[in-house]
Amino acid sequence: MPYALLADLTLLLHATFILFVVFGGLLVFWRHLLAWFHIPCALWGMLIEFQGWICPLTYLENDLRTAAGRSGYDSGFIDHYLVPLVYPSGLTPELQLQLGLAVLLINVIIYTLVWRRMRTKSKRISHRVG
Repeated sequence: MPYALLADLTLLLHATFILFVVFGGLLVFWRHLLAWFHIPCALWGMLIEFQGWICPLTYLENDLRTAAGRSGYDSGFIDHYLVPLVYPSGLTPELQLQLGLAVLLINVIIYTLVWRRMRTKSKRISHRVG
């Protein structure tokens, strides 16, 4: 498989992971067991932002682009539309902190709603049994 294609697939994986980190808690409404996968991913995403680290997928993608003889995101749908979402310009430590806090807030709200829903369901079931 060509390196450029692998780099594009890595970028798609990266964007998907970011969406999962931010909104994956919504899937927990559908399947509660997904929380066991989502919570560590969300914690990792927040840690990356809070610490100002660079995600390992970024290094992988850059290495693949270099191996493909490319130096940047100069053409194509993926490069034009997805790269700015994954690597916004002007990304500062303060902005990273805000992004990490946004992930935390969104997921606290989602998991609070999931917990309330599960509690309500549990009460209804216990009333039927008792």
